[in-house]
Amino acid sequence: MSASIEKSGGFRAWLNKRLPVDQFVADQLTGYYAPKNFNIWYFFGSLALLMFVMQIVTGIFVTMHFKPGEATAFNSVQTMVREVPYMWLIQTMHAVGASFFFIVVYLHMARALMYGSYKAPREVLWVIGMLVYLALMAEAFMGYVLPYGNMSYWGAQVIINLFGTIPGIGPDLVEWIRGDYGIGDATLTRFFSLHAVALPFIIALLIGLHLVALRQVGSNNPDGIEIKAKLKPDGTPLDGIPFHPYYTLKDIVGVGLFLTLFAIVVFFIPTFGGLFMEAPNFEPANPVSTPEHIAPVWYFTPYYAILRAVPDQKIGALLMALSVAAFLFLPWLDRAQNKSIRYRGITSKLLLGTFFVTFVMLMWLGLKPADGIYVLLARIFTALYFGFFILLPFVSKADGNGPVPDRVTYHAH
Repeated sequence: MSASIEKSGGFRAWLNKRLPVDQFVADQLTGYYAPKNFNIWYFFGSLALLMFVMQIVTGIFVTMHFKPGEATAFNSVQTMVREVPYMWLIQTMHAVGASFFFIVVYLHMARALMYGSYKAPREVLWVIGMLVYLALMAEAFMGYVLPYGNMSYWGAQVIINLFGTIPGIGPDLVEWIRGDYGIGDATLTRFFSLHAVALPFIIALLIGLHLVALRQVGSNNPDGIEIKAKLKPDGTPLDGIPFHPYYTLKDIVGVGLFLTLFAIVVFFIPTFGGLFMEAPNFEPANPVSTPEHIAPVWYFTPYYAILRAVPDQKIGALLMALSVAAFLFLPWLDRAQNKSIRYRGITSKLLLGTFFVTFVMLMWLGLKPADGIYVLLARIFTALYFGFFILLPFVSKADGNGPVPDRVTYHAH
């Protein structure tokens, strides 16, 4: 414990003898040095944490009024937003928050791909982050089904039936997920338990491990240069600055701007043109009335487009699973010496840029009907999607070894 902390008196000293709050702040904030060249892309990690907290807090209030069940789920949502004071705001924040959560997560992942944040020594950090992403997808899917709107119902039918393509255990697994022969009371009850209790605990645990791993290896930066390699006489990084107050203040500015944008969407365009809330979900689930065009919510559509690009459902389901799992192997597929895309050749830049465009195009195609030109485009972009992972080992080895500065590049504002 530092001398300043030891000299503190009164309640603070009493508390620190029993709970090392100051020591924690010294170790994790003022004593943690981050690279001094963070840019705008480094907002999204803290924003993802903010959205997790917001979803937990708003979810607690939604849980107080939600009643899982075929006969009660849809009506309980309508009742809470129409009759319970301020629940229209809290429920809308929770629904829109899911989309904002995925926006910042996708941008956070894009930054990691650009600056090679998955490469050694951050392989475990990346894998834990991807496990957070997978758990978040499960959490979002179950939360999407619970209001029991018509699109939720039919979307759940499509997604759950995909598990039936698993050889040997598929049909039994589908029945176990549903808890019955069809989506009904048992499905909603177990989805509610997992969505409100189990998965939030798992995600919180994984986020905690993600932060522990981050503190162990340190933050990457836009240059991909390890700041721990060059130290001052006092042992602190030459190109590092204390996380607090520098980056806590920076993040406060980012949070302010982000919440302003979030408030605009919540108050003025909560459906966001049908992307954040689909029109069929304002109708109760109807097993005999299929929506005109069944599509999952936008953050699942890149993988949904890959599923529909293949005529055979089993092969499509396999490709969809591989398209998600492929991210886990990035640390070992990328064989470049340099981390950051800044110091790689034009071929690497084109490969990564094509992948970003491909991901967005698949996201758009997943929202379109599975016919005509859309199917052809989905097949082309599915090939490009997997082409990135197949070509990455060869391109990165041949094109990722350019000269790198000795120290991080930084321009004071």
